[in-house]
Amino acid sequence: MSITLAELCIVACAEAFRTSREIIATGIGPIPRIGAGLAKLTHSPGLMMTDGEAFLVEQPVPLGATGDERPTPAGYLPFSRFFDSAVWSGRRHAMVTPTQIDRFGQTNLSALGGTHTRPKVQMLGARGFPGNGIYHPNSMFIPAHSPRVFVGGEVDRVSSPGYNPARRVPGGNYGGIDLRRIVTDLCVMDFGGPDHAIRVVSLHPGVIFAQVQDATGFELIDAVEGETPLPGEEQLALIERLDPRGFRARVLKDNPPAERGAS
Repeated sequence: MSITLAELCIVACAEAFRTSREIIATGIGPIPRIGAGLAKLTHSPGLMMTDGEAFLVEQPVPLGATGDERPTPAGYLPFSRFFDSAVWSGRRHAMVTPTQIDRFGQTNLSALGGTHTRPKVQMLGARGFPGNGIYHPNSMFIPAHSPRVFVGGEVDRVSSPGYNPARRVPGGNYGGIDLRRIVTDLCVMDFGGPDHAIRVVSLHPGVIFAQVQDATGFELIDAVEGETPLPGEEQLALIERLDPRGFRARVLKDNPPAERGAS
């Protein structure tokens, strides 16, 4: 069985959710969501999950599940209770896909170019990014690694805070900012560089560091420890269980093999 790049990224996303704590894992989009479910079913059984609507569930909900395919809810969890029990208390880890990211992890989901009142491109707006960015851990998934996403300088609009030392106000409390991992179609990165700058910690099979640097608008730190691990048979079976309709294959362009150069 050939392993796809989407499946490799799912396993890398699952690793980002690894924890011994009882927290809620929120994966936004198919690959992060399957990754959160895979983490729950393997190395991090204490993770809690929602059905994406208003209920807490003890088992991950398969993508596209309807009727009896959906697990029985374990409890009622509307937004107000979700905020009180998980978000502001730091008992949540979200994986999101911003439009722009800069060297210190500031993100943009709001607007591109122009001025504050007349942007060139208006997007979703900051949404919950400002509060999420200061209350609980966050990771990111980027399906197409490019300088348009990983921008030089700062993002056009700061939708969620990062570690930029130039943005720190004396006496400010930044202890709640906790950026963990970035999984892309080329590599896995973290924020372990000086002043929490982004660094590359693993390369997907067949990718070299120069390729990642060429696709990034700022200077990266090479902290590569090896290749991003391929999924094993058990993980592939669980991925199929979590995504029986194959939504994962639609996320990455042409959904190539996990190993570059493989046919």
